[in-house]
Amino acid sequence: MSLLQAILLGLVQGATEFIPVSSSGHLVLVPWLLGWPAPGVAYDVLAHLGTLVAVVLYLRREIGALLRGGWESLRTFRIQTSEARLFWLLILSAIPGGLMGYLWSDFFEGLFGSPRLVSLLLIVTGFLLFLSERLGRRSMTLEKMGPAQALVMGLAQGCAIAPGLSRSGATIAAGILCGFERKEAARFSFLMSIPIIAGAAGAQAIKLSQSGPGAQALHLGLGFMAALLSGYMAIRFLLKHLQTHGLRGFSYYCWGAGLVGLMLSLIK
Repeated sequence: MSLLQAILLGLVQGATEFIPVSSSGHLVLVPWLLGWPAPGVAYDVLAHLGTLVAVVLYLRREIGALLRGGWESLRTFRIQTSEARLFWLLILSAIPGGLMGYLWSDFFEGLFGSPRLVSLLLIVTGFLLFLSERLGRRSMTLEKMGPAQALVMGLAQGCAIAPGLSRSGATIAAGILCGFERKEAARFSFLMSIPIIAGAAGAQAIKLSQSGPGAQALHLGLGFMAALLSGYMAIRFLLKHLQTHGLRGFSYYCWGAGLVGLMLSLIK
C-alpha cells in the first residue's frame, strides 16, 4: 500500500463512517475498483481508532455529561437525570449489535468478499434513507426516547455490520422512523458508534496480535490522521446539514454508487 492509498482510504473511512453512505461498503468497493491491495489488519485498527477519536473529540462535552450521569445512577441506584437515562439507553442499544457480531461474525466477514452483494446493500441503504424521509414524523427529542426505540436503533446498528448497509444511515433512518427529529437521531447514532467502533478496533487488534503488523508506521500514522480529520469534519457537516436538509441526497448517492458497483461486478 502506497502513502497516497493510505491517506485516501483513511479519508474514505473517516468520512463515510458518519455520513450515511456505508464506510465498510466503500472500503470494499474502492480498493476493488482501483485494483489496490487490501490495507491489512494493522491499518484497519488505526483507521477505526481515528474515527473513534473524532467522535469522542466532537461530542466530548456530551459524553462527559453522560458518564457523570451514569456514574451518579450507579452510586445512588437511581436514574434521576436525563443524562443518566440516556446513558443506560445507550448501553441497551449496544446489546443487539454486540450479540449479532459475536454470534454471526463469520457470516458477516464472508460478506466482505462480495462486491456485488455490497453494491446491493448500498441500494438497500438508499431505500432506508428515502423511506425514513417519507414516513418519519420527525417531532421527538431524545428526552422522550424509551427502551423500545433504543432497541430498534440498536438492531439497525447490528444489521449494519454487513458491508454496504450504512451503520449511520440505518440507525438515523430507524430513529427518524421512530419519530425523532433528524438531528436528534443523528446525535444518538454518533453516540452509539463509540462502543461499536471501539469493539471493532479491539477485535481487529486481537487479530493483529496473532498475525503481526502488516503496514509501516508512516502508513499507519497517515491513515489514522486522515480518518480522524475526515471523521470530525463529517460529523460537523452532517449535524449542520440535517438542521435544514433531509437524507434524500444521500439516498440518491447510495443508489448511484450501488448501481455502478453492481454493473461493474457483472462486467468483471
